[in-house]
Amino acid sequence: MRTQVLEPATTSQRPPKKPVVRRSAPDQSQMIRHAAQWAFVALNVWIGIQFYLWVRWFERGGVGWHVARPAGVEGWLPIAGLMNLKYFVVTGHVPPIHPAAMFMLIAFLLMSVVAKKAFCAWLCPVGTLSEYLWKFGRKVFGRNLGTPRWLDIPLRGLRYLLLGFFVYIIASMSAEALAGFMLSPYGIVADVKMLNFFRTLSLTGVIVLGVLALLSMLVENFWCRYLCPYGALMGLVSLVSPLKVRRDPEACIDCGKCARVCPSHLAVDKLVHIRSAECSACMACVAACPVEYGLQFAALPRKSASVAERWRGRIANPGAVAAMLAVFFLGMVFAARATGHWRMHLPQSVYMQLVPNANQVGHPGMDGPGSTMDVR
Repeated sequence: MRTQVLEPATTSQRPPKKPVVRRSAPDQSQMIRHAAQWAFVALNVWIGIQFYLWVRWFERGGVGWHVARPAGVEGWLPIAGLMNLKYFVVTGHVPPIHPAAMFMLIAFLLMSVVAKKAFCAWLCPVGTLSEYLWKFGRKVFGRNLGTPRWLDIPLRGLRYLLLGFFVYIIASMSAEALAGFMLSPYGIVADVKMLNFFRTLSLTGVIVLGVLALLSMLVENFWCRYLCPYGALMGLVSLVSPLKVRRDPEACIDCGKCARVCPSHLAVDKLVHIRSAECSACMACVAACPVEYGLQFAALPRKSASVAERWRGRIANPGAVAAMLAVFFLGMVFAARATGHWRMHLPQSVYMQLVPNANQVGHPGMDGPGSTMDVR
């Protein structure tokens, strides 16, 4: 029997290398995204300080520096936003308690409809904290831990279970029940109770937050990836977004840099369109791509033989993304203000009675002081 010896492929037999067309301008997506993150963090810090001063004025019995209650604090009440959104859909009326929570939820959902889950990577303060924690952890420990696929998939399901639980509870409530909950003392001071949770952290609370911080240092975006129901909702809505991270196979040089920097561990270098609900439009992959038109955050490309012509007028540059997010957020705030639905209109006597006693206010239906108070 004659053995066939395979000769090594000659240079002429190998597929020719693609020409590398370097970017004509440096990528600025991460600089612009980080600027948007810190601007929103600063806004939330300002709102937090104002809200704290407002609470303290009532706790002191109306003595000291009085400031107006910042309606923006309701952005931290996503459950109230969901409840109010259902109430609005069912009745056609804007609820009087925590209306700003509903308007901000709508703004964030609209962002996801148009620009993927950009709220999470560009605006969310918790997302910003999570990102900097894993980056800090990488510097401290030299690397982040990878989660094996057999564990990663069920863990990712946790946030959808949490989201499903909240949606089921809210969906099962009638409009009257939703109004009764929000008009209860508990509903009115839900934001104050949230503040008090952090002001008077128990040992258990400190341990839980410490463990979450440590896990966020070890695993990229631990909270966002596995536990955040808000992010799960934004991800599901983002599936209809016309803007996606899109790879041009003709321009791509298969360097794999995009997949290596993706915080969601998506196979960006293998796919043409990133449709995954995990994509937060952080554009880290786009920033890592070294070639012109290899990877972009864009709408569907044109049908053209020319790479440049395919993407003409289709790419959403980082400045445009930041502008879109600002338009949705500020536009919804202005709309709520213009229609008189941004702030709660409750007499100060109600706040004077409830705010100092917020920790004693029980959940509706539970025994406890203030749980049956009529504030309507």
